[in-house]
Amino acid sequence: MLVFIDDSGDPGFKIERGSSKVFVIALVIFNDNLEAEKASLAIKELRRKLKVSDYYEFKFNKTNKKFKEAFFKSVIRFKFSARAIVVKKQVIHSHRLRNFKENFYNYIIMQVLKHNGGVIKNAKLKFDKRGEKTLRDQLRVYLSQQLDNKNKHIFSDLKFVDSRQNTLIQLTDMVAGSIYASYTKKDKSYLLSLKNARKIDNIWEFK
Repeated sequence: MLVFIDDSGDPGFKIERGSSKVFVIALVIFNDNLEAEKASLAIKELRRKLKVSDYYEFKFNKTNKKFKEAFFKSVIRFKFSARAIVVKKQVIHSHRLRNFKENFYNYIIMQVLKHNGGVIKNAKLKFDKRGEKTLRDQLRVYLSQQLDNKNKHIFSDLKFVDSRQNTLIQLTDMVAGSIYASYTKKDKSYLLSLKNARKIDNIWEFK
């Protein structure tokens, strides 16, 4: 099992200075490595069709409507599912979470992995590489402890990858962006198309 993890919005709480009011963590899950490879190849082929560089990165917030529609059309036929957690920041009252964005980020990831409906087992987790190595190491230790991973076996491996080189992290960014756009009432169409294609397994509105 491969699980790709990315976010949309930001983990900060300085709303009056431009921080997002909503934060989304999305998981894209492939139960079959070959299917993941096929989806990745389709995204690479799409770059050629769109006549962009082989290093072009699909990011929801930087991708125009034409490219977004082409992207989802190209990947929708592959077997994957998506789960997500949506946090409206006004429901967070913890001083630790509101004032230390890494704590908030780690906590929300832990929540979506912990409450996975029994879907995620012995997964290879792949995150978009972010922050310093010490912060990434802290996340690895935190998840292992909080998920009781030695006994629950939610993940077998955890790696940080460069989104510019990993097309399936880009897919996860596009899914997370679709969810964020819908929950912030900017554009509901992309999430609706994912739901109609039965790609959305669960979206948890955190309370």
